[in-house]
Amino acid sequence: MESTLKHLRKGLGLLSTLFVMTVATISSMSLSVPAQASDEKITVTVGEWPPFLSQELKGNGVVAEMIVEIFASQGIGAELTFLPWGRGYHEASLGQFQAMGVWMHKQERENDFLYSDPVLKEQFVFFHRKDKPFNWESMDDLRSYRLGGGIKYSYGPELDAALADGRVIMDRGANDKVNFQKLLTDRVQIYPQEMSVGYFALSRDFSPEERSLITHHPKAILNNLSYVLFPKALEGSAELVARFNKGLKEFRESGEYERYMNRLTDDETS
Repeated sequence: MESTLKHLRKGLGLLSTLFVMTVATISSMSLSVPAQASDEKITVTVGEWPPFLSQELKGNGVVAEMIVEIFASQGIGAELTFLPWGRGYHEASLGQFQAMGVWMHKQERENDFLYSDPVLKEQFVFFHRKDKPFNWESMDDLRSYRLGGGIKYSYGPELDAALADGRVIMDRGANDKVNFQKLLTDRVQIYPQEMSVGYFALSRDFSPEERSLITHHPKAILNNLSYVLFPKALEGSAELVARFNKGLKEFRESGEYERYMNRLTDDETS
């Protein structure tokens, strides 16, 4: 009997030890389960401007893809909505979107928006036919040429002023394809456009033989910076622009920004 009781007590002790160990293990496992990630979500309105922004391109274009990645690096999921530029501006100014990209700086826009740090540097140049070379130093040198141009498009204060006072004549077309067709047929002699945008349009809409007829003048008409804008109508905009700027700074320091921009120049030379 005594031997049986000893074995029973020993068995009960083992069971008790196993129970404690099991509870401890379960507790340890429950504490180690990570919390469910819950990224913040925002909507950003953008317009068509290939190769920087376009629904037809991989990642919606180089700049669109980079903007989404910068927000993601700060734990923010950004969903892009493509709208006509004017409509996007209006709706974003009312706070219907948390951000809008990308726009050049104008003083009057500060009434509605906070600006990020510069996201994109654009270089506007004159495209022309290779067999019709020209040189220019000032707007007065353009008097003898007929320019192509976009409808209601601004090319910076200097060229806008020359157009307004009649020193320069511009035949405006609906899009890049129309303007480059005019250039090829000598209906216009020079066409101002952002360099990456111009070469992308040529590669998309024209044959290799047609593209070989066109080049650009190395002197820039305008070097312009573009920004992501955040509506003042929303209370969280100041914090959001600070977080975006932090991500943009990290992108530049890590070399990611340069990698994105190199894709533009790679496309131009391919």
